[in-house]
Amino acid sequence: MPTVELIYDDDCPNAADARSQLKSALAKVGLDLTWKEWRRGDPDSPSYVRRYGSPTILVDGADVAGAAPTDGADCCRLYGVESGRIEGVPSIETIVSALKAGRAKSGRVSEPPKGGSTWLAAMPAVLVAVLPAVTCPACWPAYAGLLGAMGLPFLMNSTYLFPLTVVFLAVAVGALAIQARRRRLRVPLVFGILAAVLIIGGKFFLDSTPLSYAGIALLVAMSIRDAWPKQSAPMATCASCGTR
Repeated sequence: MPTVELIYDDDCPNAADARSQLKSALAKVGLDLTWKEWRRGDPDSPSYVRRYGSPTILVDGADVAGAAPTDGADCCRLYGVESGRIEGVPSIETIVSALKAGRAKSGRVSEPPKGGSTWLAAMPAVLVAVLPAVTCPACWPAYAGLLGAMGLPFLMNSTYLFPLTVVFLAVAVGALAIQARRRRLRVPLVFGILAAVLIIGGKFFLDSTPLSYAGIALLVAMSIRDAWPKQSAPMATCASCGTR
C-alpha cells in the first residue's frame, strides 16, 4: 500500500471535505482506509508539511495535484477540477489517479516509457532520412560500399527507401503521440508530424535537400524536447488569505 498523508490546518474549512474525498478515493481503489494526518502548526509534525498549503494530500511523498513544495505556504489550497471550476479540495478522480500510480509503483509494475524512448524511436527515422533518394553517379560507389558493409545495399534503391522512411517516421511520430498522451503536452507531437511531412515532401517529391534537412532538425529537436523532464505544476493558493 502506498504511503498516504493528509496535511491540514486546525482552522481550515476544507479539511473535513478533503478527509471525506480521501476516504472515498481509497474505497474506490480498494485500499485500506488508513492514512497519516499532520497538522501544519504542530511542532511535532515533519518540517516538510509546512511547505504545503491546507489541505494537501500526499501519496508516497508527492502531491496528488502535482504541486511542488514551496516556502511560505501558510495559505489555503485551491484545486482545479475536471469541470473547470476551482475547489478547495482535490477531486476524487485526482486522488484515485495518484493512488493507482502509487500502488503500481509499490507492486513493481513497469512504468510508462520515459521521454528518452522518444529519441530512441526517432533515431532510425533520422538515419534513413539522411540517405539520399537519388545520388550523383560519382557518389554511388561510396554509398554502395558503405551500405554494403552494413548489410543494407538495398537502400540504394528508392523503391525500398521510401516505404522504410515512412515506416520509421511513423514509429517516431507514434512515440511522440504516446508521450503526448502521457504528459499532456501536444506541442512535440504537432511539430513531429510537421517534421515528417517536411522530410517526405522534401526528399521524395520536391527533391529539396534543405527542406528535408529542416524536417530532420525539427524531428530531432522535438525528440529532445519531449525527453526533457516536465516541471511540477506550481501550487495554487487563495490570494485573499496570503497571511493568517
